[in-house]
Amino acid sequence: MKIADSIHEFSKIVLITRATEEYYSLIYSKFPKAVYNKEAEMILIDSRKRQKLIDGLTVLSAGTSDIPIAEQVVFTAEAMGCKTNKIYDIGIAGLQRITNKLEKIRDAKILVVVAGMDGALPTVISGLVSVPVIAVPTSIGYGSTFEGVSALLTMINGCSPGVSVVGIDNGFGAGYTAALTLHSLMK
Repeated sequence: MKIADSIHEFSKIVLITRATEEYYSLIYSKFPKAVYNKEAEMILIDSRKRQKLIDGLTVLSAGTSDIPIAEQVVFTAEAMGCKTNKIYDIGIAGLQRITNKLEKIRDAKILVVVAGMDGALPTVISGLVSVPVIAVPTSIGYGSTFEGVSALLTMINGCSPGVSVVGIDNGFGAGYTAALTLHSLMK
């Protein structure tokens, strides 16, 4: 609580990751305007003046089990002033799910692609667009996924240009990087 209080006093915004509902209730007692995203397990305390959100970020998830990490991306980027578009459950097991959404995907200025299992979705998407792709491997999956290491290695070893990879389950890092990049593009 002391850390959150100190950061808030300095910057008027605090974003807490890996937060439980129990921790949120403690934060809420001190900051009644705090917002908790249960799916992302994040808390936002924001006392800044409302700002206009900039558009251009689209967040994709391969499967529905990747959505909690995708929600971390969204929650972080929106806290940083970005409007986000979400396209979930478009994994490569059914390519029509991608092609049916391709126009919306190509409208983005930056894409964050969250995928577990084989981690192939960021490479496929990057081959279809001409914007930066931030890839987020997740520890979700079954079989030989090795808690996300399989997806991470696929993303790092992908040959499609324009893909940057963050650590396993690092939706916060991807959202933060995407927001910084989008803001710099808008200058």
